[in-house]
Amino acid sequence: MYERKILPNLDCGLDLIAEVLYGKWKIRLLWFINEGHKRPSQLQRKIPDASRRVLNIQLKELEEQELISKEIFPVVPPKVEYSLTEFGKTLIPVISVLGQWGDDHEERLKRVIMKRYESEPENGN
Repeated sequence: MYERKILPNLDCGLDLIAEVLYGKWKIRLLWFINEGHKRPSQLQRKIPDASRRVLNIQLKELEEQELISKEIFPVVPPKVEYSLTEFGKTLIPVISVLGQWGDDHEERLKRVIMKRYESEPENGN
């Protein structure tokens, strides 16, 4: 596993939020857990492009960052459910505003994102 050699810069709120939410699927995981999708298999179905391994790593990081909690039920086979902590719930309005901004600027964002892919050579050279 990757081990960071340089301590992160934690001098402002943006640095702090980046350290916590860095990860391709973390914001979506928080949103879907808030919507009631609590089991790992449910989350996998909501984010099919993510591998189970990556989702598990990011769920573990969110748990370590005290944004979600994990409950393991003593049944066979074991049942696991995730839920937002009170601290994690404070991020939902922020995520909602970011999502709304994306919706409000959807066409422009799609255009600028796709411009990058259209200018890349097809064979990677």
